[in-house]
Amino acid sequence: MTRFSVRSESFPLAQTFTISRGAKTTADVVVVELSRDGCVGRGECVPYPRYNESVAGTVDALESLRPQVEAGLDQAALQRALPPGAARNALDCALWDLEAKISGRPVYELAKLAALRPVATAYTLSLDDPETMGRAAAHHADRPLLKIKLAGRDDLDRIAAIRANAPDSTLIVDANEGWSADQVEPLSAALARLGVALIEQPLPAAQDALLAEFEHPVPFCADESCHTAADLAELASRYECVNLKLDKTGGFSEGLRLAAEARTCGLDLMVGCMIATSLAMAPAVLLAQQARFVDLDGPLLLQKDRERGLRYEGSLLHPPHPQLWG
Repeated sequence: MTRFSVRSESFPLAQTFTISRGAKTTADVVVVELSRDGCVGRGECVPYPRYNESVAGTVDALESLRPQVEAGLDQAALQRALPPGAARNALDCALWDLEAKISGRPVYELAKLAALRPVATAYTLSLDDPETMGRAAAHHADRPLLKIKLAGRDDLDRIAAIRANAPDSTLIVDANEGWSADQVEPLSAALARLGVALIEQPLPAAQDALLAEFEHPVPFCADESCHTAADLAELASRYECVNLKLDKTGGFSEGLRLAAEARTCGLDLMVGCMIATSLAMAPAVLLAQQARFVDLDGPLLLQKDRERGLRYEGSLLHPPHPQLWG
């Protein structure tokens, strides 16, 4: 029999983190633990209000599966029992971790992936006024990849200030659905001149069809529009890249499928995250091995990560220790 526990936890951020939809000061996560044969598997998720999720609702959804989990629910059955989203992610990742612990084989072997290596992650600059974001860029100018949160108004001033203070960093920008349709072409052209390499989710997901009509010298990346592999065929005519986040796919199992389907559709891959601890990042590190862009800086934005967290050397992210996950 599998023992099952689920709990919520809150981790203070090092500073307020702001995007176009609002600000937050804590990372509020849900953790699943599965115990069997003296081994413990864990998974972590971040319920996201943008997708009508809450911590309480996620805990309730997981608790509703207690009888099935304790009776031996596996990954395949879980895909049918819960929809894509945070709840399924935490449980799916815990199942993979438990299987690795019991078998003595790392998840990358179980998933038939190549051996893991360190990857370079982006570091995200929170939305603020241009001067403040310029100072933040100067502080992180040694990082090879900076991800910039934007909102529409004053975005060119923000990027100009950042570029002046981090001249050697590659810049990717994330509007979090914050632009209007009439901003897309002029901002894309101006950002290209400032050396921006990628524009993430410029328009609300419901307006995606418009993107196929716009000239954009900087590639577009789908985030809020991209959840599972089933989304990709439609997105391929509108975007050049997709952002894979396990809290959207509903876990590592669907993440594997999405990564494979992205290649089939000719889409570049970004592997991203919500703000969470190293336990949430660890499964994504396995998928990041095949990504063009990696954005797994969540633990760097916390006051304190959980014990045995991921090791970062500047922006170089090392594979997780088995005691953390996998």
